[in-house]
Amino acid sequence: MVLVFSDNKNLSLELLNKGSELAKELGKNVTAVIIGESDDGLAKEYISYGADKVFIAEVDIDSFEAEKYAGILEKVLKETGAEIVLIGSNKNGKDLASRLAGRLDAGCVIDCTNLYLKDKKLTVERVVYSGNAIAVEQFNSKPSIVTIPSKVFDPLKKDDKHSGDIVKKKFDVEKSASKVLKVQEMQTGDVNVEDAEIIVSCGRGFKSKDDIKLVSELAEVLKGKTVGCSRPIAADLKWLSEDHWIGLSGHKVKPKLYVAVGISGQIQHIAGMRDSSIIVAINKDPEALIFKSADYGIVGDLYEVLPKLTSMVKDKMG
Repeated sequence: MVLVFSDNKNLSLELLNKGSELAKELGKNVTAVIIGESDDGLAKEYISYGADKVFIAEVDIDSFEAEKYAGILEKVLKETGAEIVLIGSNKNGKDLASRLAGRLDAGCVIDCTNLYLKDKKLTVERVVYSGNAIAVEQFNSKPSIVTIPSKVFDPLKKDDKHSGDIVKKKFDVEKSASKVLKVQEMQTGDVNVEDAEIIVSCGRGFKSKDDIKLVSELAEVLKGKTVGCSRPIAADLKWLSEDHWIGLSGHKVKPKLYVAVGISGQIQHIAGMRDSSIIVAINKDPEALIFKSADYGIVGDLYEVLPKLTSMVKDKMG
């Protein structure tokens, strides 16, 4: 059995795609896990996106606590006999997977970008050395626990006719050594680069914060309205909030169109946007690394290119 869990619904739907593929190859089923209050609506949605079964662990927990969730998921594994566990690789998921692997004395690989069976063993790939290499690792024991970042796989097409079972079981929550005193939501803006279909990003090629309006204007006429940036703009200069930061340590995006303006193309940034469908690069340095990842490139001064490009796009799009 392949088990899928994430505290983020959209990430769970993405994992169900790969989980279904692995389960089919193994001749077994894929089970999605819900921890907390019983939610038949969510369970049915998981089934329509490929789950053969949804296991609802009914527990009295108000918010995510890694120690408690690891204990609950360990019990779910014993109930289901799962051989492969796919966990969403967000902040909570990485913590959970590591703790679960420790409890089970099992192997665990973080941030996998590809998974497949080889010689009947789960084999995974992940980016290492800031994107300069791909590590290929194989599990020699079960269960095999991996975390998968968002946007690595697309959800399956929703099928309301797909049938599946919903299993509910109440579990007691173990006492943990730590206690959550307060949960405070991080203040964020209205930008969500991870879900954007069109992104125009700025880099260190811009001379001042005010000049970023050139990027905003292009994003506006492209009907995308989403502005991204490289690490220096958000982390060093603070010209934009970290909500806009795209890269290895920022957000991973997968838009239909990604326009990189004044971005040199360091591997840390490429790691966050390499899966974009179409990449357009604008840079005055013809040797800039960004051009190696781009589908289309414009060599020129961004202060001359952007206004003209924005005007032309505006005319074409009416």
